[in-house]
Amino acid sequence: MRHLTALIIGLMLLATASASTPVPRAVVLNERLESPWGIAFLPDGRMLITQKRGSIAVLSADGRRIETTLTVPTPVVARGQGGLLGLAIDPDFARDPWVYWAYSEAGTGAEADKAGTAIARARLRDNTLTDLQVIYRQSPKVTGAGHFGARIVFLPDETMFVTLGERQKLNPAQDLDGTLGKVIRINRDGSVPTGNPGVSKTHPEIWSLGHRNPQSAALRPGTTELWVVEHGPQGGDELNRVLPGRNYGWPVVSYGCPYGAPKGEACRIGGGPHAPRFEEPVSTWVPVSIGPSGMIFYSGRRFPQWKGDVFIGALVGTALWRVRLDGNTEASRERLFGDLGGRIRDVVEGPDGWLYLVTEAGKLIQIRD
Repeated sequence: MRHLTALIIGLMLLATASASTPVPRAVVLNERLESPWGIAFLPDGRMLITQKRGSIAVLSADGRRIETTLTVPTPVVARGQGGLLGLAIDPDFARDPWVYWAYSEAGTGAEADKAGTAIARARLRDNTLTDLQVIYRQSPKVTGAGHFGARIVFLPDETMFVTLGERQKLNPAQDLDGTLGKVIRINRDGSVPTGNPGVSKTHPEIWSLGHRNPQSAALRPGTTELWVVEHGPQGGDELNRVLPGRNYGWPVVSYGCPYGAPKGEACRIGGGPHAPRFEEPVSTWVPVSIGPSGMIFYSGRRFPQWKGDVFIGALVGTALWRVRLDGNTEASRERLFGDLGGRIRDVVEGPDGWLYLVTEAGKLIQIRD
């Protein structure tokens, strides 16, 4: 009888737990965006969404209405992977309403055919951008239209990390005389803060090197640690814990293969494993890339079963990936919402605790129960 009672109590507890666990579903809020790239929430709950051709859509708090569209006052090279890219709101926005954006900027004069990632800011008042300042420019500008990186992440001390792609030029990711293939840390005005690792005399803003194209970046909650996900070549996408002064190996080593190589391990660049010379990734995607773009650590109250998990948007396979960590190692991963019908460009957690995604097809999607 005692065993039967225990069994009944156990089944009741299991049923109660199952009933209280929210079941996530995808709700399309808006389908009128134009090549959206980055999302940020204003203190009043409205959304700003960058659009690659050079504008920021201002959406109502429920995401269903585009209130206005702002053309950024910086010329944007909107070709290939370039355009208006990452976006961030100043931590002190309520006091001083700066909005920051990353974009691909053309060179001047004899270098007019070249481009590089730049960071600008302007004050947002009455749906108008004023007081423009270009606070940082990647160096050097080069030809080509790929691998701009371009996520902006603020730290608690109000400095910012910026991810910079290697512009498909490979070796400059290891060159400390330039900022291709680097993560940098700068102040809000573009100056260099104290506390950087000092790996480069010419570019003291460099925080880490050896990156390929990090289009996903987020701070781990409760820490000042930056984590990024970056594109591999053919396979070899990496989730990395980015530590000061460390080298992440590109283009010397990768778990991915050169484009066109047969799938497998024999073609891995530099053999695959990064250690001991370089930092090992926390997680990799092989033999096929997911095309990571946008990421968060979930810290909301809506989905307690996801607390602390990493969510990553995917351009390839058009899905949302969830990675569960055990300390600084991957414990498990899961592919979610593979039927959304669009390349996911960014994923953020809203102030309401739901997840919000944008797809290149122009959709704003809410993940809720």
